[in-house]
This record gives sequence, structure tokens and C-alpha cells, in this order.
Amino acid sequence: MDVLFILLAWLAAVAVIAGVVAAAGTRVVAQYERGVVFRLGRVRTVRDPGIAMLIPGVDKMRKISTQVITMPVPAQDGITRDNVTVRVDAVVYFRVVDPIRAIVEVQNYLFAIAQVAQTSLRSIIGKSELDDLLSNREQLNRGLELMIDNPALSWGVHIDRVEIKDVALPDSMKRSMSRQAEAERERRARIISAEGEFQASQRLAEAAANMSKAPAALQLRFLETVVQVAAEKNSTLVLPFPVELLRFLERVDSQETRSGPAERPLPETVKPAGDTANTSDALDAPDRRG
Repeated sequence: MDVLFILLAWLAAVAVIAGVVAAAGTRVVAQYERGVVFRLGRVRTVRDPGIAMLIPGVDKMRKISTQVITMPVPAQDGITRDNVTVRVDAVVYFRVVDPIRAIVEVQNYLFAIAQVAQTSLRSIIGKSELDDLLSNREQLNRGLELMIDNPALSWGVHIDRVEIKDVALPDSMKRSMSRQAEAERERRARIISAEGEFQASQRLAEAAANMSKAPAALQLRFLETVVQVAAEKNSTLVLPFPVELLRFLERVDSQETRSGPAERPLPETVKPAGDTANTSDALDAPDRRG
């Protein structure tokens, strides 16, 4: 009886120890994780999501997330190729594709990606002009992604996307760009206005040519204008005055000014006072002859 009791006690103790060992060596890997198992310091295998059994004291597992990680890049000060001081920040989207490399090849892949992103962003700023940073960001994003992805591949990390978030300019540069944009809009407005005047002049020239072929068309146009003005219920009616008549009157006035006042001829019945004697002699002449 004692032997049986001792045997049962040993079996119970072994079962308890086995349960404790099994509990200590059981790990759960989530769906978005991968478990890298080290056995006595060497990489043994990569465990997929689910329950992973380890040997306590021998195996050690490190979990690596395979989700897309969003890492903001701190704003970097730099000088563009056209000597403009700017402050640019960005954001990097990446994920781990090789958990073994992410653990073995680099000490801290998150810190490494952050440093590469900052240095690459500074390099992009120095190689680009201000107009490219403001209006050509897609190409700069692709270039920045390639610069970060080259070293990241050796660490088992894939760069999904890199985007420049904001470009901060000095206040003086903002004012200069505002004045430039205003001047550009003014130039476009003047060009459009001049183009409209040019097209209108062409149409008016064509209309004048057509009216010159049919003089009655001008009179009809005049009557139509009078009807349009009268339809507005105005108390004042404006009629056009021929410019040619004004020019004619001006020429007449200028000729009179140059020649002086014209002398008026005397009537035939009025004779000068000095010829009175000769007239009386002419009247008495027949009487003397008789």
C-alpha cells in the first residue's frame, strides 16, 4: 500500500512538473506577428500565428509585428538648390517582410529607419528647388522612397510609401511669392483683356467692311440703336452727330481766321459823295445841247 501511494505521489509530482514546464514553454503568436525562436543563441525557426511550444531555459522567442508601421519624420531644416531656407517634414509607411533579418542584421530597425529617413529627407531638400518641393511632390516622394528602401531591404524591411507632409517657408519668402503670384495674375488679366480687344477690333473691322458695301445697313443700325435706347424708358434720347460735319465746320472757321473779315459790296443805288457834281453834269447835258 505504501509503495503504491509513493508511486502515485511521484506520478502526481511528475505531472505537476510537466504541466508547469508545458505552461512555461507555451507561447501564443498573434495573427499580425511572427515569432523568431532562438535555441541556445542560434536562430532555430520562425513560428507562424498560433500556439508555439518552446523548451524552457533552452528556447527563447522574439515576436516581430508584420503590420504596416507609420513613422513620422521630424521636420528637417535645409537649403534648396536655389538657396531658399525651408523646413520639411514627412511620413514613412513600412513593414517587416523578413523577421530574421529585422532581428539579426540590425540592432533596432525602427531607430535605423528613422535615421535613414531623416538623412534622406535632408539630401532630397538639397537636391531640389523650391518649385519642385511645392508642386512636384510625387516625383520627390518616389525618389525619397528609393533612398530609404535601399538600406532597408538588407534589414528585412520593405518601404511601402513615403510622403512629404509640409513645407514651411520664411515669412519674407511668403510675401515675395504672394507678390509674384499677384503680378502673374495681373499679367494674365491684361493679356486676356488685350486679346479680347484684338478680337473685338477684328469683328468691328469686318462689320465696317460689310456696312461700307451696303450704306443702308448703317442707317438701319442707327435706327435699331434708337429703338433700343427708347425701350429703356429714358427721358433723354442721345443721337449720334456726324464727325465729318464737325471737321467741315472746323475747316471753315480756320479759313475765315486766316483770311480776315470779308468786305461787303455796296449797293448799286448808293454812290460816293465825291461823284455828285459829275452826276448833275450828266443830267444837264441834254438841255445844253438843245
